[in-house]
Amino acid sequence: MQDTLVILNPAARSERAGHWRSRVEKVARGAALRSTSRIGEAESLARKAAREGYQRIVAAGGDGTINEVVNGLAGTSAALGLLPIGTVNVFATELGLPSGDLNQCWQIICDGHTRAIDLPSANGKHFVQLAGIGLDAQAVKETSVAFKRSFGPLSYLISAAQIASRPPPHLVIESKGAKTTEGSFVLIGNGRLYGGPFPFFKRALIDDGLLDVVVFKRIGYLEIIRYLQEVIFSSSINMPELDYFQTKRLRVSSEENVPVEVDGEVIGTCPVEFRVRERGLRVLAPG
Repeated sequence: MQDTLVILNPAARSERAGHWRSRVEKVARGAALRSTSRIGEAESLARKAAREGYQRIVAAGGDGTINEVVNGLAGTSAALGLLPIGTVNVFATELGLPSGDLNQCWQIICDGHTRAIDLPSANGKHFVQLAGIGLDAQAVKETSVAFKRSFGPLSYLISAAQIASRPPPHLVIESKGAKTTEGSFVLIGNGRLYGGPFPFFKRALIDDGLLDVVVFKRIGYLEIIRYLQEVIFSSSINMPELDYFQTKRLRVSSEENVPVEVDGEVIGTCPVEFRVRERGLRVLAPG
Protein backbone atom coordinates (compact mmCIF):
# COMPACT_ATOMS: atom_id res chain seq x y z
CA MET A 1 0.00 0.00 0.00
CA GLN A 2 2.88 2.38 -0.76
CA ASP A 3 0.55 4.45 -2.94
CA THR A 4 -1.87 5.03 -0.03
CA LEU A 5 -1.88 7.78 2.57
CA VAL A 6 -4.25 7.92 5.57
CA ILE A 7 -5.10 11.34 6.98
CA LEU A 8 -6.34 10.96 10.55
CA ASN A 9 -8.28 13.60 12.40
CA PRO A 10 -8.00 12.62 16.08
CA ALA A 11 -9.80 15.83 17.07
CA ALA A 12 -13.02 14.22 15.88
CA ARG A 13 -12.89 12.35 19.19
CA SER A 14 -10.02 14.19 20.86
CA GLU A 15 -10.40 12.53 24.27
CA ARG A 16 -9.79 9.20 22.55
CA ALA A 17 -7.17 10.38 20.05
CA GLY A 18 -4.62 7.76 21.08
CA HIS A 19 -7.22 5.00 20.86
CA TRP A 20 -8.21 5.95 17.32
CA ARG A 21 -4.63 6.33 16.15
CA SER A 22 -3.71 2.86 17.38
CA ARG A 23 -6.82 1.36 15.75
CA VAL A 24 -6.11 3.04 12.42
CA GLU A 25 -2.42 2.04 12.54
CA LYS A 26 -3.45 -1.56 13.16
CA VAL A 27 -6.04 -1.61 10.35
CA ALA A 28 -4.04 0.35 7.74
CA ARG A 29 -0.79 -1.57 7.91
CA GLY A 30 1.61 -0.71 5.11
CA ALA A 31 0.10 2.71 4.42
CA ALA A 32 1.55 6.08 5.34
CA LEU A 33 -0.28 7.86 8.17
CA ARG A 34 -0.42 11.57 8.96
CA SER A 35 -2.42 13.16 11.78
CA THR A 36 -3.94 16.61 11.77
CA SER A 37 -3.47 19.08 14.61
CA ARG A 38 -5.72 21.95 13.48
CA ILE A 39 -8.77 22.76 11.37
CA GLY A 40 -7.95 22.94 7.67
CA GLU A 41 -4.80 20.84 7.88
CA ALA A 42 -6.40 17.76 6.30
CA GLU A 43 -7.00 19.76 3.11
CA SER A 44 -3.38 20.87 2.80
CA LEU A 45 -2.12 17.36 3.63
CA ALA A 46 -4.35 15.85 0.93
CA ARG A 47 -3.25 18.41 -1.66
CA LYS A 48 0.41 17.77 -0.87
CA ALA A 49 -0.09 13.99 -0.97
CA ALA A 50 -1.70 14.19 -4.41
CA ARG A 51 1.28 16.22 -5.65
CA GLU A 52 3.62 13.60 -4.16
CA GLY A 53 1.93 10.90 -6.26
CA TYR A 54 -0.25 9.07 -3.75
CA GLN A 55 -3.08 7.39 -5.68
CA ARG A 56 -5.33 6.61 -2.70
CA ILE A 57 -5.85 9.22 -0.01
CA VAL A 58 -7.95 8.05 2.92
CA ALA A 59 -9.92 10.32 5.24
CA ALA A 60 -10.06 8.82 8.74
CA GLY A 61 -12.64 10.91 10.60
CA GLY A 62 -16.14 12.28 10.23
CA ASP A 63 -17.87 14.23 7.47
CA GLY A 64 -15.87 17.36 8.31
CA THR A 65 -12.58 15.53 7.78
CA ILE A 66 -13.87 14.04 4.53
CA ASN A 67 -14.85 17.51 3.31
CA GLU A 68 -11.36 18.87 3.97
CA VAL A 69 -9.68 15.95 2.19
CA VAL A 70 -12.05 16.28 -0.78
CA ASN A 71 -11.13 19.95 -1.16
CA GLY A 72 -7.48 18.93 -1.22
CA LEU A 73 -8.11 16.24 -3.85
CA ALA A 74 -10.34 18.30 -6.16
CA GLY A 75 -8.88 18.47 -9.63
CA THR A 76 -6.37 15.64 -9.06
CA SER A 77 -6.39 12.01 -10.18
CA ALA A 78 -6.15 10.60 -6.63
CA ALA A 79 -9.06 8.52 -5.29
CA LEU A 80 -10.75 9.17 -1.95
CA GLY A 81 -10.98 6.37 0.62
CA LEU A 82 -12.97 6.44 3.86
CA LEU A 83 -12.34 5.16 7.37
CA PRO A 84 -15.41 6.61 9.16
CA ILE A 85 -14.62 7.26 12.82
CA GLY A 86 -16.21 10.67 13.51
CA THR A 87 -19.44 11.74 15.18
CA VAL A 88 -21.38 11.93 11.91
CA ASN A 89 -20.71 9.74 8.85
CA VAL A 90 -23.57 10.46 6.44
CA PHE A 91 -21.41 10.25 3.31
CA ALA A 92 -20.02 6.83 4.27
CA THR A 93 -23.61 5.61 4.74
CA GLU A 94 -24.54 7.10 1.33
CA LEU A 95 -21.79 5.04 -0.31
CA GLY A 96 -22.90 1.86 1.43
CA LEU A 97 -19.84 1.44 3.65
CA PRO A 98 -20.27 -0.92 6.62
CA SER A 99 -20.95 1.19 9.70
CA GLY A 100 -18.44 0.84 12.51
CA ASP A 101 -16.31 -1.83 10.82
CA LEU A 102 -12.93 -0.32 10.00
CA ASN A 103 -11.54 -3.66 8.82
CA GLN A 104 -14.22 -4.01 6.15
CA CYS A 105 -13.79 -0.37 5.15
CA TRP A 106 -10.05 -0.92 4.77
CA GLN A 107 -10.68 -4.02 2.66
CA ILE A 108 -12.82 -1.91 0.32
CA ILE A 109 -9.90 0.52 0.00
CA CYS A 110 -7.49 -2.37 -0.71
CA ASP A 111 -9.86 -3.84 -3.33
CA GLY A 112 -9.42 -0.62 -5.30
CA HIS A 113 -12.89 -0.42 -6.85
CA THR A 114 -13.53 3.24 -7.67
CA ARG A 115 -16.77 5.04 -8.37
CA ALA A 116 -16.95 8.44 -10.08
CA ILE A 117 -19.35 10.76 -8.28
CA ASP A 118 -20.42 14.36 -8.75
CA LEU A 119 -18.47 17.11 -7.03
CA PRO A 120 -20.60 20.15 -6.12
CA SER A 121 -19.24 23.47 -4.89
CA ALA A 122 -20.55 26.50 -3.00
CA ASN A 123 -18.65 29.69 -3.82
CA GLY A 124 -15.78 27.44 -4.90
CA LYS A 125 -15.79 25.33 -1.72
CA HIS A 126 -16.38 21.68 -2.63
CA PHE A 127 -18.70 19.32 -0.77
CA VAL A 128 -19.87 15.74 -1.27
CA GLN A 129 -23.16 15.26 0.57
CA LEU A 130 -25.22 18.34 1.35
CA ALA A 131 -25.39 22.06 1.94
CA GLY A 132 -27.81 24.28 3.81
CA ILE A 133 -28.70 27.96 4.01
CA GLY A 134 -30.62 29.13 7.06
CA LEU A 135 -31.80 26.92 9.90
CA ASP A 136 -29.31 24.05 9.83
CA ALA A 137 -26.36 26.34 9.08
CA GLN A 138 -27.36 28.51 12.04
CA ALA A 139 -27.55 25.39 14.22
CA VAL A 140 -24.07 24.31 13.11
CA LYS A 141 -22.75 27.81 13.79
CA GLU A 142 -24.18 27.87 17.31
CA THR A 143 -23.21 24.30 18.31
CA SER A 144 -19.92 24.29 20.22
CA VAL A 145 -17.29 21.57 19.94
CA ALA A 146 -17.84 20.61 23.60
CA PHE A 147 -21.58 20.36 22.99
CA LYS A 148 -21.00 18.05 19.99
CA ARG A 149 -18.71 15.83 22.07
CA SER A 150 -21.33 15.52 24.80
CA PHE A 151 -24.43 14.97 22.67
CA GLY A 152 -23.18 13.89 19.22
CA PRO A 153 -25.67 14.39 16.34
CA LEU A 154 -28.38 15.24 18.90
CA SER A 155 -26.52 18.49 19.64
CA TYR A 156 -27.65 19.97 16.31
CA LEU A 157 -31.30 19.21 17.06
CA ILE A 158 -30.98 20.88 20.46
CA SER A 159 -29.48 23.98 18.84
CA ALA A 160 -32.18 23.99 16.14
CA ALA A 161 -34.89 23.85 18.82
CA GLN A 162 -33.34 26.88 20.53
CA ILE A 163 -33.26 28.79 17.22
CA ALA A 164 -36.84 27.83 16.26
CA SER A 165 -38.50 30.77 18.05
CA ARG A 166 -36.61 33.35 15.98
CA PRO A 167 -38.00 34.88 12.76
CA PRO A 168 -36.51 33.12 9.69
CA PRO A 169 -34.54 35.01 7.04
CA HIS A 170 -35.80 36.08 3.61
CA LEU A 171 -33.88 34.18 0.94
CA VAL A 172 -33.94 34.90 -2.80
CA ILE A 173 -33.58 31.80 -5.03
CA GLU A 174 -32.31 32.02 -8.60
CA SER A 175 -32.28 28.87 -10.74
CA LYS A 176 -33.82 27.64 -13.99
CA GLY A 177 -35.50 24.73 -12.22
CA ALA A 178 -37.06 26.71 -9.37
CA LYS A 179 -40.81 27.32 -9.25
CA THR A 180 -40.48 29.78 -6.39
CA THR A 181 -38.09 32.72 -6.03
CA GLU A 182 -38.34 33.20 -2.24
CA GLY A 183 -37.83 31.02 0.80
CA SER A 184 -36.92 30.80 4.49
CA PHE A 185 -34.58 27.79 4.35
CA VAL A 186 -32.81 25.95 1.52
CA LEU A 187 -31.22 22.50 1.48
CA ILE A 188 -29.04 21.21 -1.37
CA GLY A 189 -28.25 17.53 -1.73
CA ASN A 190 -25.73 15.64 -3.82
CA GLY A 191 -26.84 12.27 -2.39
CA ARG A 192 -30.14 11.13 -0.93
CA LEU A 193 -29.34 11.28 2.79
CA TYR A 194 -29.63 14.19 5.22
CA GLY A 195 -28.86 14.25 8.95
CA GLY A 196 -28.17 10.51 9.16
CA PRO A 197 -29.73 7.48 7.43
CA PHE A 198 -32.73 9.52 6.24
CA PRO A 199 -33.58 9.53 2.49
CA PHE A 200 -34.46 13.22 2.31
CA PHE A 201 -33.67 14.02 -1.35
CA LYS A 202 -36.01 11.54 -2.98
CA ARG A 203 -34.78 11.71 -6.58
CA ALA A 204 -31.09 12.29 -5.89
CA LEU A 205 -28.34 10.26 -7.51
CA ILE A 206 -24.76 10.95 -6.52
CA ASP A 207 -23.57 10.70 -10.13
CA ASP A 208 -26.35 12.30 -12.23
CA GLY A 209 -24.70 15.70 -12.66
CA LEU A 210 -27.53 17.45 -10.81
CA LEU A 211 -28.07 19.15 -7.47
CA ASP A 212 -31.29 18.32 -5.63
CA VAL A 213 -32.78 21.41 -4.01
CA VAL A 214 -35.54 21.74 -1.41
CA VAL A 215 -36.84 25.25 -0.75
CA PHE A 216 -38.96 25.85 2.33
CA LYS A 217 -41.13 28.79 1.37
CA ARG A 218 -41.90 31.80 3.55
CA ILE A 219 -42.75 29.86 6.70
CA GLY A 220 -41.49 30.02 10.28
CA TYR A 221 -38.80 27.81 11.81
CA LEU A 222 -41.29 25.77 13.87
CA GLU A 223 -43.21 24.91 10.69
CA ILE A 224 -39.92 24.13 8.93
CA ILE A 225 -38.96 21.62 11.64
CA ARG A 226 -42.36 19.96 11.32
CA TYR A 227 -42.03 19.72 7.54
CA LEU A 228 -38.49 18.36 7.89
CA GLN A 229 -39.93 15.43 9.85
CA GLU A 230 -42.70 14.90 7.30
CA VAL A 231 -40.25 14.86 4.38
CA ILE A 232 -37.92 12.41 6.11
CA PHE A 233 -40.69 9.89 6.72
CA SER A 234 -42.61 10.26 3.43
CA SER A 235 -41.85 8.66 0.07
CA SER A 236 -42.14 11.89 -1.94
CA ILE A 237 -42.16 15.68 -1.59
CA ASN A 238 -45.46 17.16 -2.73
CA MET A 239 -46.30 19.70 -0.03
CA PRO A 240 -47.37 23.17 -1.22
CA GLU A 241 -45.06 24.85 1.30
CA LEU A 242 -42.01 23.19 -0.28
CA ASP A 243 -40.43 23.36 -3.72
CA TYR A 244 -38.27 20.42 -4.80
CA PHE A 245 -36.30 20.61 -8.04
CA GLN A 246 -33.04 19.53 -9.68
CA THR A 247 -30.55 21.87 -11.29
CA LYS A 248 -26.93 22.33 -12.33
CA ARG A 249 -26.61 25.85 -10.95
CA LEU A 250 -28.22 27.75 -8.12
CA ARG A 251 -27.77 31.15 -6.48
CA VAL A 252 -29.17 32.09 -3.08
CA SER A 253 -28.93 35.61 -1.72
CA SER A 254 -30.32 37.64 1.15
CA GLU A 255 -30.10 41.16 2.55
CA GLU A 256 -29.57 39.54 5.95
CA ASN A 257 -26.46 37.86 7.37
CA VAL A 258 -27.52 34.25 6.68
CA PRO A 259 -24.94 31.46 7.25
CA VAL A 260 -24.14 28.72 4.72
CA GLU A 261 -22.94 25.23 5.65
CA VAL A 262 -21.52 22.42 3.53
CA ASP A 263 -21.08 18.89 4.90
CA GLY A 264 -21.76 20.24 8.40
CA GLU A 265 -19.20 23.07 8.34
CA VAL A 266 -20.08 26.77 8.10
CA ILE A 267 -18.22 28.34 5.15
CA GLY A 268 -19.58 31.89 5.18
CA THR A 269 -22.78 33.78 4.47
CA CYS A 270 -25.03 34.63 1.53
CA PRO A 271 -24.83 35.29 -1.34
CA VAL A 272 -23.77 31.81 -2.44
CA GLU A 273 -23.57 30.21 -5.86
CA PHE A 274 -23.72 26.44 -6.30
CA ARG A 275 -22.29 24.51 -9.23
CA VAL A 276 -21.61 20.84 -9.86
CA ARG A 277 -18.75 19.11 -11.66
CA GLU A 278 -20.26 15.95 -13.11
CA ARG A 279 -18.40 12.84 -11.90
CA GLY A 280 -15.57 15.05 -10.74
CA LEU A 281 -14.39 12.84 -7.83
CA ARG A 282 -13.20 9.24 -7.68
CA VAL A 283 -14.18 7.39 -4.51
CA LEU A 284 -13.15 3.94 -3.29
CA ALA A 285 -16.49 2.22 -2.71
CA PRO A 286 -18.02 -1.27 -2.52
CA GLY A 287 -18.04 -3.05 -5.89
